[in-house]
Amino acid sequence: MGRRILLFLLICSLCVVNVGAENIKWVDFSVCEASLRYAMDQDIATFEQELHLNWIDILAVAACRTGGKCPLASVKKAAADLKGGKAPTELPGVSEKLFSYYHTAYDALLGGLLGSYAIEINGEWRPAYGLKAFSPVAAGYGYSHCDDFGVGRSYGFRRKHLGNDLMGNLGTPIVAVESGVVEALGWNQYGGWRVGIRSADSRRYYYYAHLQKGRPFPEGLEEGDLVQAGDVIGFMGRTGYSTTPDTNNIETVHLHFGIQLVFEEWQKECSSEIWVNAYPIVRLLSGHRSTVVKGENGWERLYPYQDLDIPENFGTNS
Repeated sequence: MGRRILLFLLICSLCVVNVGAENIKWVDFSVCEASLRYAMDQDIATFEQELHLNWIDILAVAACRTGGKCPLASVKKAAADLKGGKAPTELPGVSEKLFSYYHTAYDALLGGLLGSYAIEINGEWRPAYGLKAFSPVAAGYGYSHCDDFGVGRSYGFRRKHLGNDLMGNLGTPIVAVESGVVEALGWNQYGGWRVGIRSADSRRYYYYAHLQKGRPFPEGLEEGDLVQAGDVIGFMGRTGYSTTPDTNNIETVHLHFGIQLVFEEWQKECSSEIWVNAYPIVRLLSGHRSTVVKGENGWERLYPYQDLDIPENFGTNS
């Protein structure tokens, strides 16, 4: 039995290697929230130290050793080993090919969540380094969710659920998880009123669907707009499953939140799109929520925000 298990693991490793970091066709993301949070905390804690532990490095080392599962114990061990100062590929159990694959995949998914940002408080901009992405549900609004990635769907045709459903109340403000450009805005037969936002590095496409009937988006939001992480981009509803715009055919009010990875542009809209499980990401962001208020000029965030990793002239309509 032991030999069979070892043979199976070897075959799986070879399959991953053959994918190649330069030509990734699929990412099976199964890193739990606890592992993500521990790696992130190590990155933030060592940011200004001589040896800065990059959380992507930590997770990629753990993934090499566990076939991508990255339980918390393996992530803690990876962080401890990297504190010794060796390069990741010099550590036991870490091959260059596997590390290249996992690092490329995890950097594509997580690369925009941590970094430099600034918030304005009492007229003063305060720069910081840390978690700069926000939960898709604004602060003060309740929701529930579970790990539903991959479950069956039957409307139109049999297919897998390629996102995470967040159940909440009608009209709940939905915010941009990450800063980026509005790439899609309008009606979709399956997603109803939806917004699609592409990250500044073009590697992540965030999909927010089933928005509210009659008032799906904040006034003035247009395709091509640059939005900052935490900006209001829509309101929770139950539209979709219809070719007729502005139709409520979804039984339960919720937000469908999806994350697509785009390594090459041809992957954006094809039969081989790379959608990853957003559930652990939503869990990670659950404690980092944007406080928004409705004023005379529409919905605004309490504290103005700027992603410092994005060039000031980025975006077409910004």
